Amino acid sequence: MPLHDSPIGERIEALLALSREHANTFCSPSAWLARERYLANHPTRILAMKCMDGRIHLPHATRTPLGIITPFRNLGGIFHLGWPYLGEMLTDAVEEAIHGGSGVLLIISYHFSRGERTRGCAGFDCDANAALAHAHEIRRQAERIFGRDHRHVYPLVCGFETDTDALIVHGVGDATLDLSELLPAEEGNLEHRVASLCPDMPADIRRDLLPLLKGNLQHVDSLRGTARELDIEHREWVICVGRGFDFLHLPNTALIVGPYSPDLSEPIGTAAAIIDANMKAGRIPDDGFLLLASTPYETVGVDRARAELKSCFLSEFAAQVIAREHPRLAASMISRTAVVHWPSRRLELLDHA
Repeated sequence: MPLHDSPIGERIEALLALSREHANTFCSPSAWLARERYLANHPTRILAMKCMDGRIHLPHATRTPLGIITPFRNLGGIFHLGWPYLGEMLTDAVEEAIHGGSGVLLIISYHFSRGERTRGCAGFDCDANAALAHAHEIRRQAERIFGRDHRHVYPLVCGFETDTDALIVHGVGDATLDLSELLPAEEGNLEHRVASLCPDMPADIRRDLLPLLKGNLQHVDSLRGTARELDIEHREWVICVGRGFDFLHLPNTALIVGPYSPDLSEPIGTAAAIIDANMKAGRIPDDGFLLLASTPYETVGVDRARAELKSCFLSEFAAQVIAREHPRLAASMISRTAVVHWPSRRLELLDHA
């Protein structure tokens, strides 16, 4: 039986098993050595602002070790760098990199499907031009914060074409580099192409962008001629609120609301409306849905205690919004509250929550 059709208890256990598998992989000796070796050769800090859509799995699509790309995920990839918490998180990440002597590559992504418009980003009503315009607005905001000379923080707009998993890099003016149009034999010319496309990109950041592009070129080529299920029906049955959901890259399973916006009630209400519609249309069983709240922490003690309190707040807040706006749906809600030990990526459920 497909996961989406299984009883809610089995679906939840499968999701938790996936989180454990992800943490075990992340903590393996080989994965740790891969990260350390990669960072020794490519120290640029890579941050990615992206949609919560499970298809947008940048480490997989660029063949980059887990833990190299720091994701910021939200419904539709919709952000505003003026949001207090988001701005502080982003600035802290940049300052940490700069103090360590490294530059920052800020990937601002949007996604779309060339084969079928309706497979695009639901956050922008599948309008690829609107999603691209929003990505450029985030880029302008980043320039206001970190400087328009791009010497230390380079904001790079990248499209993600979900039919092929190809990156489309946007450069000066309307110039683009579409990795789906290249063959592996052209890999050696990528540095010249990027230098022409983004002439103001510092050499060290360009050096550390190239492995991502080369990995994506190889990944896209490996998918050519293979049968892929593209017309995936929206069957989300999980609402995630908070951060620490790196393990969740299953298409059309979860709706992730990052804790960034000053008004979380709107995206939570939107996510609940999608779950409600899925149940009414018979796309998922009506025996329940999962509300999962999570907050990462680095160290035990105060840091973990604060993460626990924050997760509990997010869980209670989201439950109140859902009960107010979708009372019938709320009756079938199953709530789980957790924290994530960020160095190991382990999801830890809070029994007392």
